[in-house]
Amino acid sequence: MAVRARTLGIAAACIAALACGCGSDAGGDGHADRPGAGKPAITLATKNFTEQFILGELYRQALQAKGFTVRLKQDVGSSELIDRALARHAIDLYPEYVSVIVDELAHQMPRPKTAAEAYRRAQAYENRRGFALLAPSPGFDALANAVKPGFAHAHSLRTTSDLRRLGAFRYGGPPENLTRLAGSRGLREVYGVRHFTNVPLDGAPARYDALDRGRVQVTQVYSTEGQLTERQKYLVLTDPKGLYGFQHIAPVVDRRVLRREGPAFRRTLEAIGALLTNGALQRMNGDVDLRGQSPADVARRFLTVHHLV
Repeated sequence: MAVRARTLGIAAACIAALACGCGSDAGGDGHADRPGAGKPAITLATKNFTEQFILGELYRQALQAKGFTVRLKQDVGSSELIDRALARHAIDLYPEYVSVIVDELAHQMPRPKTAAEAYRRAQAYENRRGFALLAPSPGFDALANAVKPGFAHAHSLRTTSDLRRLGAFRYGGPPENLTRLAGSRGLREVYGVRHFTNVPLDGAPARYDALDRGRVQVTQVYSTEGQLTERQKYLVLTDPKGLYGFQHIAPVVDRRVLRREGPAFRRTLEAIGALLTNGALQRMNGDVDLRGQSPADVARRFLTVHHLV
């Protein structure tokens, strides 16, 4: 895939530059090892779930290791809320998912057919507003619907389309699901699933706990969540109509801030993104949600292993 290949090419260059502390930044950005020293502070924000908290710590710690001053605002809210903060210049950057930009922020139709198309359209949308969308991660945080295996067997469920066979059921997901196409609207408009009640559940632990306890029969999940490594506990329904898009992770950054902070700022963020495979994201999310570790500790261990702090 063109976007993925280009991302990995950028990654190799970024990691090499960061690992050796090359002198290309020494002239314009300060000392080669701390090119962010003396630059104005930046405000980094995250959305309202585990993976975002980890991403915020990854960006913050790697940037601070390069001398940048970072103010981190965790748990700002949904994409709709955090995007408004960006538009008001209350924050300077945050990590986003490519198809969320196309579907939920830009409200563009028809929906993209490939990851490359989704990225081009998201990048163009952000550019028109004065923001840059940096290189996407190889990891693909796909939205999906999950059920318990016994429930799936009893009702012959394999795909999201099969939910039409059910009578009334309770559907768990983030609070914003109520109005999102990649949520309750999509179940109705794309899949023709009508007879369900929304149950707002904030955060992965709450969603999986509700499914385990029978409070919901179906819940929305994300493919990089650590809980899905427990393969005998949950069955993820396939998405034959492509409702959930192409959810590669990419930082959205105010273009003025990107210019002001210099090339090492962008390289640092993209070096992290290039390492975010589905396996890496699942392990980090699992360390927080299943093993009780802090996002800050998980991020530092990941960055240390990859020589980014």
